[in-house]
Amino acid sequence: MTEVDRRHGTWMELALAEARAALDTADVPIGAVVLGPDGAVIGTGRNEREARHDPTAHAEVVAIREAAGVLGSWRLDGCTLVVTLEPCAMCAGATVLARIPTVVFGAWDPKAGAAGSVFDILRERRLNHWVEVYPGVREDECGDVLRRFFEAQRGQYS
Repeated sequence: MTEVDRRHGTWMELALAEARAALDTADVPIGAVVLGPDGAVIGTGRNEREARHDPTAHAEVVAIREAAGVLGSWRLDGCTLVVTLEPCAMCAGATVLARIPTVVFGAWDPKAGAAGSVFDILRERRLNHWVEVYPGVREDECGDVLRRFFEAQRGQYS
């Protein structure tokens, strides 16, 4: 395992902690963190769509907003977004617009992913910013959190 792989795995633990904290809520347990250029956490988020009654309150957007507030700028140059699930089109778009250069994600989203599975907005050459993507970091753990949540949801309705 390379040093980059170890660092990504350590960062993913922070995002997983956010996702696990959402297991006690009605929101889908996805967690995200934004790390500043020095590697310090400057934004955290978990899905809060149900809690906030806000369709844009995805983990990535919550973390990006917090990071922008900490930096006092919408440009998150030199930052890294780490998220437990492949970003959707909205979150990938927000990442591009925030000029985040690096995204690390855990589980792939074959239904709505926009970092290579359904779309690839993060690396779309027609846009004015491109993102380096590191997929599949601690993929099984990230997927397990989501599976447990959806199994519990199905159990409520059976």
